[in-house]
Amino acid sequence: MFIEVVKSKIHRVTVTEANLNYIGSITVDEDLLDAANLIPNEKVSIVNNNNGERFETYIIKGERGSGVICLNGAAARKVQPGDVIIIMSYAMMDFEEAKTFKPAVVFPDTATNKLV
Repeated sequence: MFIEVVKSKIHRVTVTEANLNYIGSITVDEDLLDAANLIPNEKVSIVNNNNGERFETYIIKGERGSGVICLNGAAARKVQPGDVIIIMSYAMMDFEEAKTFKPAVVFPDTATNKLV
């Protein structure tokens, strides 16, 4: 049996931009991607702590060290700059493997979106 479990999580980052006139996705600082074991084009779930919105999109690599968290395209309608969000990805794995799997979880500074 396979189950879906949390693989990666960036817990509480602040949205820096919302760009409605872009094709779609979320742009994330490359430092955060590396720390959370996330890659460009990976599907992610977004939870907006400010308004309760939950949605899915995919990752675009942002400039390393910039602190950028930008929702693009239609997702830009679900956030405002300054909102605090959680970014999560999931993986399918065998039930026994899932019992011992440890997800990559990072807790950036919400004022700068930098790793602490």
